[in-house]
Order: sequence, then C-alpha cells, then structure tokens
Amino acid sequence: MQITDAEDDRIADYRALTDVELRTRWEPPNGLFIAEGELVIRRAVRAGYRLRSVLVDEKRVEQLVDLPGDAPFYAATPPVLEAITGFHVHRGVLASFHRKPPLSITDVLTPSRRIVVLEGLNTHTNLGALFRSAAAFGMDAVVLSPDCADPLYRRAVRVSMGEVFAIPYAKAEDWPGALDEIRTAGFTLLAMTPAADSVPLQALTPAQRARPAVLLGAEGPGLTPRALAASDARVAIPMHRGVDSLNVATAAAVAFWELSREDAPS
Repeated sequence: MQITDAEDDRIADYRALTDVELRTRWEPPNGLFIAEGELVIRRAVRAGYRLRSVLVDEKRVEQLVDLPGDAPFYAATPPVLEAITGFHVHRGVLASFHRKPPLSITDVLTPSRRIVVLEGLNTHTNLGALFRSAAAFGMDAVVLSPDCADPLYRRAVRVSMGEVFAIPYAKAEDWPGALDEIRTAGFTLLAMTPAADSVPLQALTPAQRARPAVLLGAEGPGLTPRALAASDARVAIPMHRGVDSLNVATAAAVAFWELSREDAPS
C-alpha cells in the first residue's frame, strides 16, 4: 500500500523515530518496537517476534515481500519516509514488531551459566554494543536495573545488529535487592571498577569464574556505592600508559572474552 501523507494514521508506529522521549512513551506501552535494516528485521523474525507492519522505500518493495505473516506492507518515497520518521532512512526498510511478554529474573537466571548485570546504563548505543559482545562471547543473559535504557529501542537494536534478540534479558523491579537474588541463584557478582582495591580480571579464581555475573555501571559514574558493596569481588582490566578506564561497551567485551575464552569455539 502506498503512503503519500506523513500524517496517515496507518503508519503511526513510525512517527518521530529520533525523539527518544516520545518513543519511550509510545513503544513499550503499546507493546511494540521498531527494527531498521533488512538483516535486523530478518533476525527479529527468526527470533520469533511477530510483525505488526513494514514500511519501505518504494524502490525496495520487493526486498521483504517474503516475510511470513499477513502484516500490512507500506511503501513511500524517501521524502515521505523522512517526514514520517524524522531522519533520512538510508537503509530503506523499517518494520514494527510486537514485543514478547517480559521475562522475570528467575526466567533468565535458571538456565544460565554466565550473565551480565547492568546498572543505570542509559545510552542506547552502548547498550546495543554490549548486547552484541554478550552474544559473541558466550554470555547467557542480561539483567538490567530499573533505570537502564530499553534494549528494544531502535538505536540499541541497530547497533547490536539484532543480537538483542539472541540474549534473554529481564528488568529488575527491586534494586539493588536483585543482586541478592542473583547471588542466591549461585552466581558470583564481579563488579567492574578501576578502584585501587580491584583484582586484575585475569587473576580471578576458578571458583569466581564458574558462574560469573559481570556487574557494569553507566558510562562516567560507573557503579553506585550500593552496587559495589553488594558485589563479591571488585575487578579491573589492567591497562597501559596510565589509562584508567574504557568505554563501558569496550570494557564489557574484554571481560566477556576473558571469562569465556576457555570454552570458546575453536
């Protein structure tokens, strides 16, 4: 179906995609999220997310016609797409998906061996990059504090290259009380921090590596004192030339690799 008017009610899911506040008020309450790019859209479909609709550049109408289901398929010219979304849709394809029911912390802890625990991580690009590294380096699940960003926000999904669909996650309702629940489930809480009393990442004992929960804070402030106090060990990545910290997504990738390297695929 051709869309010629940016105010057409049929494409309401796609309006003002660059307005984070508006999208936060619209997407989770309406049980939807937006995926951008063919690769990401196909990964969402393979992960079992149900399509609500597809919106494409009219020159790419044939690109996604093989998607399953009977969701409406809309096409528009690039200027109309930009008027709808608020940006130049250079990938040319967008899709709106239904969210799945949220998982509980118990749901994600029970089958997991290695997990990620995030506190106050509210930058979507860092969150997306972190999910991609978690998938690549063998982490099994992610637990987010209540003030973390939405993993299914469009930018997080795009930066993760759709790997947010590969890693189960749950948002904690009680914080930092959820850390006690994680420990009770048999995990060792490893707080990533450059504090002077931290142990080097590579010096962790076999017991600490057995079921690690890698605890990471927001870019800049890092973990709160309460989260640090709840951890079992403070852990740092040794660095050269006086560098005292890394981008949180980069630090996470290093930690994930170190903790999974012994059983990495050859």
